[in-house]
Amino acid sequence: MKRILIFLTVIILSFYFFPITFTFFLPDINTKIILATIGIFIFLWGLIKRKKIIISHEIFVATVIAGIFSLIGFYSVTINNTNDFTYATYVVSMWVWLGGAYTVCYTVAKVHGYISVKLIMNYLIGLCVLQCIIALLIDNIFFVQYIVETYVAGYENRSEGGRLYGIGATVDVAGTRFSSILAMIAVLLSHDNEIRKNRKYIVMYVIAFVFITVIGSMISRTTNIGALVAFAYVIYATGVVSTKIKHTNLKMWSILISVVAILVLFCIYLYNNVPAAYNLFRFGFEGFINWLETGVWSTHSTNLLQTMWVFPESLKTWIIGDGYFMDPEKPGAFYMMTDIGYCRFIFYCGLIGLFTFSVYFVYIAIACYKRFSEFKHLFLILLLLEFIIWAKVSTDIFLVFALFLCIPMIQIHHNYHNNKEIQNES
Repeated sequence: MKRILIFLTVIILSFYFFPITFTFFLPDINTKIILATIGIFIFLWGLIKRKKIIISHEIFVATVIAGIFSLIGFYSVTINNTNDFTYATYVVSMWVWLGGAYTVCYTVAKVHGYISVKLIMNYLIGLCVLQCIIALLIDNIFFVQYIVETYVAGYENRSEGGRLYGIGATVDVAGTRFSSILAMIAVLLSHDNEIRKNRKYIVMYVIAFVFITVIGSMISRTTNIGALVAFAYVIYATGVVSTKIKHTNLKMWSILISVVAILVLFCIYLYNNVPAAYNLFRFGFEGFINWLETGVWSTHSTNLLQTMWVFPESLKTWIIGDGYFMDPEKPGAFYMMTDIGYCRFIFYCGLIGLFTFSVYFVYIAIACYKRFSEFKHLFLILLLLEFIIWAKVSTDIFLVFALFLCIPMIQIHHNYHNNKEIQNES
């Protein structure tokens, strides 16, 4: 029963982390909104029982900054007389993510009897491994592909895109989230003593890292960014380049190199002997393969991005933007034909908006850094990933931070509930 509950919790987490819309049930509402609604009711019920409002200081300050960013976006839309409210309502989007995260964290606490940063991290790692397995099943088993493309909205003929995809895990959405999870694995391997002292755990986490990197890159090449940053952090944190490397770090690296070598050889075999795998590897690791073959690191997407660094020509646009995130004349197209996050934010709400949005993420990262000092480096890496990813797309990873921001409130809620049960029994 415990395993069944854990699996159901992973499904709930997937509905939050990789939201989808069903074709047969509430086709206009995605799973993130459904979980957010449930989270609001759980939170309100907790308030009624405790008879006092408990919102963490971190969430309150983050809400204020998000509200200011939304007002800047609203002002840009108003002064430019546009109707693009994409980021003028960001504070609402923030709370929708928080509501969904609250439901996830509440469920985890109910199933396990407690909640912690490491527990949430393990759930996220497990989910991303599962999504990668699902992506392989969809690509190789027609029945699975048929089920997904029939009952998940927006997935019709998705397989014709030449890349893998999971359930809700597609393109840059998947890449940014996989990158975050790779950072979590790197931090656990570098600092968690329980993992570092157990050979079996090290092997499991290294396999998860390589698996998510390889399959995740076949879904979205943005995963490569997370893999490189995470690997660089492991090198830095374990002091492998120093002359005084610790014994535990040496043990961890010996296992890591052995496992990676075996997996790399297996991937090379697939690349050379399986045509389908050959095409997927060339897509997922196009930059590295081009570098090996031609001496120049390049991909189709990076070549396109070089043409997308477009900047305003007027001082007014630099300051407050044009009030457009999407192209008003071409439905579905990006304004000024750029997908680069920094450029899109500048054109939408100017440098003022971009600066405020940056402060928002800096504050959240620092708040989590102080609250969860044991995993403080994770939040700095997530912040770094956010700023790196904006050079490619405008996607943000607040949903990752939201899970950790909800942990203190869930702990208060859960402890209050347990204390009440103890009082009633006594």
